[in-house]
Amino acid sequence: MSADHSRDPCPIVIFNDFGGAFAMGAIGGCVWHGIKGFRNSPGGERLSGARMAIKARAPVVGGNFGAWGGLFSTFDCAVKAVRKREDPWNAVIAGFFTGGSLAIRGGWRATRNGAITCACLLGLIEGVGLMFQRWSAYQAKPMAPPIPGEQPMQA
Repeated sequence: MSADHSRDPCPIVIFNDFGGAFAMGAIGGCVWHGIKGFRNSPGGERLSGARMAIKARAPVVGGNFGAWGGLFSTFDCAVKAVRKREDPWNAVIAGFFTGGSLAIRGGWRATRNGAITCACLLGLIEGVGLMFQRWSAYQAKPMAPPIPGEQPMQA
């Protein structure tokens, strides 16, 4: 496969992915901890309990998502540069390094398990993406046989 030249260069992609992952985590953290704070607060203080839970925990969730997204994007760019290819294996390898890096403080076992788990998760995501791509390409094929004597259309 050829490289995708329509994307920004890697340093810009890394910052964009970090920011996007942070925003996604912060928004998800607001929803999750807002509901959790609302449910766990006493009757008259539900809204203030939800607001306090959001202020305390949503930035943490956003930071965790941002760290994962930034590390993954950094490793993905590094793997692309080393392999000089653009294929699904780049994401699996980058996921392996990301999972291991995030779990490294837990020791050798946690690092190994985090790396393998993250690589498997990214492999699953890439596999589903490839299956969907092939399915949509199959659906786009013309179903009727060509008419005899008619010239096939040029793409």
